[in-house]
Amino acid sequence: MATVSQSAAASHVGKIRSNNQDSGYAGHTLFVVADGMGGHAGGDVASAITTKRVIEADKPYLTAQDAEFALQAALIGANSQLAETVFEHAELTGMGTTVSALVVLEDQVAIAHIGDSRIYLCRDGELAQITTDHTFVQRLVDSGRITEQEAMVHPRRSVLMRVLGDVESAPEIDTSILATLPGDRWLICSDGLSGVVSHAAIAAAMAADGSAQDVADRLVKESLDGGAPDNVTVVVVDIGSGPGQAASPVVVGSAAAPLAFGEEPLRARSLRIPTLRLHPVRETHFEPDSQDYLSELIEEDERRARRRKVTWLVGIILVVVAIVGGAVLGYQYTQTRYFVGVSGNSVAIYQGVQQDLGPIKLSSVYEDTGVSVDDLRVYDRQQVEQTISASSLEEARLIVERLHDAIE
Repeated sequence: MATVSQSAAASHVGKIRSNNQDSGYAGHTLFVVADGMGGHAGGDVASAITTKRVIEADKPYLTAQDAEFALQAALIGANSQLAETVFEHAELTGMGTTVSALVVLEDQVAIAHIGDSRIYLCRDGELAQITTDHTFVQRLVDSGRITEQEAMVHPRRSVLMRVLGDVESAPEIDTSILATLPGDRWLICSDGLSGVVSHAAIAAAMAADGSAQDVADRLVKESLDGGAPDNVTVVVVDIGSGPGQAASPVVVGSAAAPLAFGEEPLRARSLRIPTLRLHPVRETHFEPDSQDYLSELIEEDERRARRRKVTWLVGIILVVVAIVGGAVLGYQYTQTRYFVGVSGNSVAIYQGVQQDLGPIKLSSVYEDTGVSVDDLRVYDRQQVEQTISASSLEEARLIVERLHDAIE
């Protein structure tokens, strides 16, 4: 029977952000990562409220279906709690968070997911992404409009189409039940990891020997080494076959700090909340998952793609014109040069330069002097066979005249 052998959670503010808007939890059988929405007020508040609400689902279940339903109910409950918080504190309007969570129940895993945090499974050294990002660029990838590589650098890669927050009362949440085996290693992470560290590097870290904590720390370090422009949070879960190691639940990120919601009078809470919102505007933001908006984004993306194609085409044409123009000017310059050489058995004056450009001849016989090469002195004959350069036609003719005068 598969059980949780060990787990670990790690979170870091990163190298750019002033506060940590991620939250993570590694419990007995429940594991969660929430990434507060950037570009909106209270992303740290949103991820903390949501994580603390979902933690309540960390308890035994009879079946994986029960765990799946509990996770979904916890996320819906968290969404309602966020809406109530915004109702009481208008300054937090627009806050939201992604959530990825799983519950391990013997040889099965129940999953709930919304947003662009991710769940990965490493089995037999192979890493697979289990969840699908609820982002605009993922829609483009799914429809075949762009590739996975293009999605990594797409200007709208941070546009979220589904999150928990105060926008939708009944957000669509992805849930599933999967089998798990002894030796499996699960990873839940915010996009501070997946958006910076390559799939191959994550796979290498996940397949490496070491404890769950070692892997979690290594993944955070990989993100920091990559510049860590965003908060990064990871939760690693190892599956074993024997009794699991009893470990105290771990909370990291903004959820690790106490929030006063629901415990103090409204006026007292209002004085504390603004200090939780001091964070810079971030690129990640939420847009409604409507067909009209999605169509508008796709049309805008197609216009941008056409502009890029036109820009590339104009650039290529300019480069070709520059190359052709340079070649023409270079050829014209070569035709101002002359040299004396051999044509058949006669001394000839050539127009151009001695070198050729591949199959292109850069010289031609300008004048056959009628002087026989056989009549030249040995030294002069060698010089002519090796060609004698001249800076002008007049100089070339003087060279020929000197050769003629030297004939014995």
